[in-house]
Amino acid sequence: MRRCIVVLGVALLWAPALRAQSDADCLGCHADASMSMERKGKTVSLAVNGKAFAASVHAGIGCVSCHGGFNPTELPHAKRITPVNCFSCHESDAVKGYSHSIHGTPNEAGATAARCVDCHTTHAIRPVSALEPLQKKAFAEAMCSRCHGQVSVRYVQSDHGMALANGVKGAPTCIDCHGEHGVQSSSDSIAVTSRLHQARMCESCHLDKAEVRSRVGPSAGFIRSYEESVHGQAIKHGNDAAAVCTDCHTAHDMKKGSNPASTVAKTNIASTCAQCHGDKKEEYDVSIHGKALMNGVSASPTCTDCHGEHNILSPKDERSPVAAANVSSQVCSPCHASVRLTSKYGLAADRFRSFEDSFHGLANRAGDVEVANCASCHGVHDIKPSSDSTSRIAPANLARTCGECHKGANANFTKGSVHVIATESSDRVLYLVANGYVGLIILIIGGMLVHNVLDFIKKSKRQLMYRRGDLPRKHAPHRLYVRMTLSERIQHASLLVSFITLVLTGFALRYPDAWWVVPFRSTIPLAFELRGILHRLAAVVMVSASLYHVYYLFFVPRGKELLRDLLPVRKDIDDAIAVMRYNLGFAEEKPRFGRFSYIEKSEYWALVWGTIVMGVTGVILWADNVFLGILTKLWWDVARTVHYYEAWLATLAIIVWHFYFVIFNPDTYPINLAFWKGTLTEEEMEEEHPLELEKLQAAMDSSAAGSDHA
Repeated sequence: MRRCIVVLGVALLWAPALRAQSDADCLGCHADASMSMERKGKTVSLAVNGKAFAASVHAGIGCVSCHGGFNPTELPHAKRITPVNCFSCHESDAVKGYSHSIHGTPNEAGATAARCVDCHTTHAIRPVSALEPLQKKAFAEAMCSRCHGQVSVRYVQSDHGMALANGVKGAPTCIDCHGEHGVQSSSDSIAVTSRLHQARMCESCHLDKAEVRSRVGPSAGFIRSYEESVHGQAIKHGNDAAAVCTDCHTAHDMKKGSNPASTVAKTNIASTCAQCHGDKKEEYDVSIHGKALMNGVSASPTCTDCHGEHNILSPKDERSPVAAANVSSQVCSPCHASVRLTSKYGLAADRFRSFEDSFHGLANRAGDVEVANCASCHGVHDIKPSSDSTSRIAPANLARTCGECHKGANANFTKGSVHVIATESSDRVLYLVANGYVGLIILIIGGMLVHNVLDFIKKSKRQLMYRRGDLPRKHAPHRLYVRMTLSERIQHASLLVSFITLVLTGFALRYPDAWWVVPFRSTIPLAFELRGILHRLAAVVMVSASLYHVYYLFFVPRGKELLRDLLPVRKDIDDAIAVMRYNLGFAEEKPRFGRFSYIEKSEYWALVWGTIVMGVTGVILWADNVFLGILTKLWWDVARTVHYYEAWLATLAIIVWHFYFVIFNPDTYPINLAFWKGTLTEEEMEEEHPLELEKLQAAMDSSAAGSDHA
């Protein structure tokens, strides 16, 4: 019995040693600040701050819940104990992602880049979820900086870092971009920071978070436009060499473009783009734009001014501002047509207007993507002034530049203004031609309008008197007289169709944005090419009909008679004066006309003149390469000016003069059908050609008398 009591006493004395050590037992040694050990060549403190531990998220669990691998009966325990395994308690999917992260994946030696304690600390672990969002972000940044110090320095100086320091809601920190436990290398295609996914990562704040979107300058549409850009589409199709957000804005030291140190500041953009487009930067640096920008001219364009920023499209994309059809109007014009910029820097303000009025500009506006635009002559990235001997537009180089499109271009191509402005100070010859034609149009068409208005009033009154019965009508026999033979009607039809086609297709080039042109341009494929073909085809028809008409006049008996009757005579002047007196009420009777009145004769010979002028100038414009080399550009421009104004004169004359007498004339309304049926009634002949009617009747009477006598 005594022996049993002794054994029981000893057991009771050793009982505490058989139980797990309490926190107090552990802190009995580990609260000493002198506790330390050597690890990887560094002295590591093993002391535990009791107060910090008591305030930590783990305060409710004992030391041995995490630490194990030692015999509690042997104190002090061995230096090496079982490493703490956080996953024995933390089993969420987010935490498990650590095992596959760049931090948690063991290397060949079995070591990891970062352990849980490297970020969360050891005994003073605080519940991060309990922190305010900004506190959590700041804590994360502080933890990451322990290993990524150099990156942290750049981040702190960035706009993101400064926003975080200033307590801006939504300011991003490390974990917003890289994640928390599942951090992957940016070179890994599955990483959110990889080049393939980076744009969406940035958009998760700049598009999806209202507090961020409301604080940044660019609109949501501007930011989203990257997805449709040439860069975004390349990334979408797996080309990770295309530019992503960090290529331009950088990754950790992002700054706004208004900051001179920013990679997207205007003076730095060319260098930023040069990371991929180095050869283009070399050209830009020696250009007039590049030099001006380097000399402090902030209005001088750089890459993004022409190509756009987030929404950069391929030059082959018709939506791109640098596409052939758009570069002049969308890229060059905003600066070179700006009164503010041109006056400030002493640039010519009329360059874009002169280009738009040129054949190149008109064809470009009409949809021709092959015609020359500003870049075709001035270059793209290597634009230089004409005073620079290496410039594409230097006088010595112009013929070669023109020759890129106009094969065989010689020195005559350059003799004359390139940007034609028909002003007295700019180009006196063109100024005189243009203004001379304007004066001629006003004089001739104005005179026609006055003549026809008076004629309309007089004839309308007379027709009204006929209807009221105030003026009796003369009753003429129902007899028809040949006015136009079949040959003459075919000639007229050829002229009618070709003239209308020429007018429509010609003015469609000159006014490509007119309301009646746009529907054709927008609905008919290759509308510009079709317009050119129709215009030239109509010209061939008109010239052919004119040549046949010349043959008809000189070699066909009726044609010879037609020519004799169309020749001007003194009576035509007397008739014109008499008609004016009659229409004004100074004469009771109007003059009597023969086969052709002064009205028809003036129209016929105007048509002859117009056909010759339009035919000659049209050939010059059609065979531009040939005639530019022969006549020089100046006289080619004269031919073009004459062709344009003569077209207006002819069109207005047909509308005001011919259409009036054939259609709107009260005596023939709604239309004179002689051009269709070839005949006139005796009443019509009596009204319009009484002398010709008498001549025909006399011939008929003479013929009848001859028949009776026989």
